[in-house]
Amino acid sequence: MSEYFEIAYAAAAKRLCIFTGTGFSKALSENNAPGWQELLEAICDEHVENDEFKEALFPADGLPSLQLDEAAQVIGIELSKNGKSIHDEIAKLISDIELSGSYPETEKFLKERSYRIVTTNYDKLAETLAEDDCQSLSPGRPIPRSNSRVKTFHVHGSIEVPRRMVVTADDYFNFMNSEAYFSRKLSTVLHENTVVILGYSLGDTNLKAILSDYRGFVRSHTVSNSIFLISRGSVDQRIVDYYSNCYGIRVIQETEVEEFFANTNAKIEEAEDCLEKSVRNITKVLYDKHHFKEKYLQAESSFYQIVSAIGAIGASLEEDAVVDTFADIISKKKEMTSKTGAWPQYVQLASWLTYLGSLIDVRDTSVEKIYLDAVKFSMEKMSKGMVLGYSWHAYKVWDARWSSLTADNRSLVAKHIKEKSSDPDAAEIVARA
Repeated sequence: MSEYFEIAYAAAAKRLCIFTGTGFSKALSENNAPGWQELLEAICDEHVENDEFKEALFPADGLPSLQLDEAAQVIGIELSKNGKSIHDEIAKLISDIELSGSYPETEKFLKERSYRIVTTNYDKLAETLAEDDCQSLSPGRPIPRSNSRVKTFHVHGSIEVPRRMVVTADDYFNFMNSEAYFSRKLSTVLHENTVVILGYSLGDTNLKAILSDYRGFVRSHTVSNSIFLISRGSVDQRIVDYYSNCYGIRVIQETEVEEFFANTNAKIEEAEDCLEKSVRNITKVLYDKHHFKEKYLQAESSFYQIVSAIGAIGASLEEDAVVDTFADIISKKKEMTSKTGAWPQYVQLASWLTYLGSLIDVRDTSVEKIYLDAVKFSMEKMSKGMVLGYSWHAYKVWDARWSSLTADNRSLVAKHIKEKSSDPDAAEIVARA
């Protein structure tokens, strides 16, 4: 998938941040790491000798009446009556969790690559797996001034300093309203890196609270700050559209942690090979009025290299030079389909159009007309059946990736196809808008 090249490119450029939640720790511990509610219930079981207390907070036959941070506040108050600290007791439980299971691709990436981890987890499983040249940072501990291959920022604290962990409602309030190093670090990471979110659901309270604080930034749609969420299960299209529109998040669905790292590792070598050259080339094209050669654009990977290089130099997709470059590239790709032996170009054109449509809203930009004309051309040259002169593989691309287009692009394309084309296969695809 093109998204994995983009992620691998960021890793090769040492501009990848892995934003991890509970699901990531579960993947490294054969599911032994507890979820947030599981953790609070375990504290109740061990330290509160009153079944009604736990039932009131976590009713077996209904939804909890309090948010989990509020429930933690209540539990903390109850423990304090007996001279105990909820922070200390949680740290003791988390300290018992160890690495277990088999995840060779995850281990390979974490041990070999340079990256940053921002995590709301209290455990240190990722640092243990990363091994050498890894710094762990958390509130209450000195900030290292030296460079390292890996830095892990425990924004909610870690088991090393239990009393500074963000656990209760008061802790969360203080964290979200402070100007401390770790709250500011979130903003820095989102500005400077490609971010991959692992181990969260889209409905996770921690994730939503953190992203909401930077909503204005992540809606800017700059490639250099791409945000991907890796979901274990399928996600309803309306929810995908919401997070794309509000936060600029692209969702990669039905993917386990180990599968994600396997796919990323598979693209790393290619990304490393083209990194320096692609950065030089995109700078010349955007700002020195150079153009990409036709031979280069004949390769499907060229478009993904271009997109990644735009991110690497910190250019925005909203810049006129970037949008004009996309228009030029799409026009040339369309022309390539008319040449002898051009069947692969039809498939690549479909892939490029769906990928571009997932990155930016083309409406009211200089690429809009060229994009819509190319989409119409691509769809009218595809076929759901094996028809001579039409590309079945191009149809498969549109069929598989139609939902990856932004909601506005799907609406725009559907309207254009309904008004300008009578092709039944195209009509079937856009009818899903």
